[in-house]
Amino acid sequence: MRLAAVGSEAASLSGWLAWDMGNHGSARARYGAAVNAARSAGDPLLTAYQVGSLASFEAHAGNGVQALNLTGRARRALRGRSPAVADAWMSSIEALGHAAAGDRRSADKALVRSRKAAEGLLEQEAPPPWPWVFSFTAEKVAAHRVTCGAWLGLPDWVLSDDVGALATGHAKQRALLLLDIASGHLAAGRVEGAFAVATRALEAGLKYRSGRIVERARALRRSLALSSPPRVVRDFDERLHGVYL
Repeated sequence: MRLAAVGSEAASLSGWLAWDMGNHGSARARYGAAVNAARSAGDPLLTAYQVGSLASFEAHAGNGVQALNLTGRARRALRGRSPAVADAWMSSIEALGHAAAGDRRSADKALVRSRKAAEGLLEQEAPPPWPWVFSFTAEKVAAHRVTCGAWLGLPDWVLSDDVGALATGHAKQRALLLLDIASGHLAAGRVEGAFAVATRALEAGLKYRSGRIVERARALRRSLALSSPPRVVRDFDERLHGVYL
């Protein structure tokens, strides 16, 4: 059983690395292997975590309905015995699923649940249970709200939480959030501000050789159609030219 749990963790890491390189097919296969290994280990908490991780991947891939189906499976794996950190985390992934499906109201409700659960964690002194290595904070909820706002085209969601959102996560996560913030600026009609922020994210993507960040940068650029783009956009295009990640 312990070997299966270790195998699940290794497969999940492999899935994340494939996702970061922009290889969705391999990422999905590795996350699926992580779920199967967690089930073989007989660990409901690990199973819920790995199914939730796959749900997060599917939400970011734009498959909102599938993400929501997976979060439902993750919750059922816990059989009603969900630690607060798991509830906060899964509620945030449900918000992403609703946002990917274009459902603003349900996304907002899920974010409210996530924030409430995250705030409750502040009152607990015990560390989060494995496989959660770190607690789920209000800043992480803010980061998910920024992403939901970017997907839903809601600049008020994006720009109201941008500072708190950037206070969490590693460099690659912050770069992805910068691209969400850039989307918020673009939705508000702030083209130059959007691409000034996006350029910072792109530089991080190139530095860390993250195909996922670079592809997101390309998607942002495709969303702008101007016959005569400003200099900051032309510079952005020049930076992207010849990049193969």
